Formats: sequence, C-alpha cells, structure tokens
Amino acid sequence: MLVNETKEKTWHGRVKIADNFFKRFRGLMLERNIGYALVFMLPAETRLNASIHMFFMLSDIDVIWLDSARRVVDFKRARKWRLYSPKRAAKYIIEGPVGLIRTLDVGEGDLISWSPTEQKGKAISVRVSLPDKISFDKGSNGMALTESVREVKARGN
Repeated sequence: MLVNETKEKTWHGRVKIADNFFKRFRGLMLERNIGYALVFMLPAETRLNASIHMFFMLSDIDVIWLDSARRVVDFKRARKWRLYSPKRAAKYIIEGPVGLIRTLDVGEGDLISWSPTEQKGKAISVRVSLPDKISFDKGSNGMALTESVREVKARGN
C-alpha cells in the first residue's frame, strides 16, 4: 500500500521493495501488465543514482522520486525506451502502473509512505509421524477420517 500523507490518498495495490543491487538492476524490466509498485531504496541521495532507463520495458509506468525525508522531488509518466532523471536529488524511487500518480494525487513536496506486501515463502514439505490410529485416508463421504491424538493416547496405543 502507498499513502500520500499530505493529501490523505491511498493506493491499495501490492508493494515490493528493491533494496539491493540485483533487485534494483532488474526493476520492472520485461514485466507485462505491471500490477504492483516497486520502491527502490538507493544507496545515496543523488540525481545520478536516481536516474532511470526504460530500455527493455514492455509498457509505460508512473515514476515518483522522493528525497530522504520521503518528500516528492519529481514525478512523471515514463515511456518505453527513454532515459529519465529527477529535477533534484532522490533517495527513493517508486515505479508502478500507469495511474498511480493520479490515484495518489501526487504533487511536489507531498509526503509519501509505503507498506510492503508480505512475501510468502515457498512451501516446504515436512514428514510428520502420527500415532497408528490416526489416518487422513478419505472416508465414503469425502471427509478425512481422524481421531484426536488425545483419544489415541488415552487408549494407551
């Protein structure tokens, strides 16, 4: 979620963080139908570090540059196969789908905050030993037949 705290406007989409070299390098290149915002956390607050290219982009995006206080220093619709640099030094860059700037009603000097969407890890299969009387085999009605561990232990098995 992204919030324009100055104008009390919220964008309820997913937010990812690009906080290392590889994530910043990859950015949104070769992404189709961008449905999330990517917040770049730059190592230094400069105009040069905050410059972006739109090479290998498959669609246009909205871009918002913020200083270290999270104040907007520049914003624009970035078009494919072009280069962009903010008007002033920036520490954060927010790239997202077209319409993001309009939804947040972004203006220079606005205070923007974000809340990253939690990344779910991959599932890991785990083998668990169950007492003999507990079964997850399907019964005749499609329900799993189980007995509680407490019942099995109470019978002394």
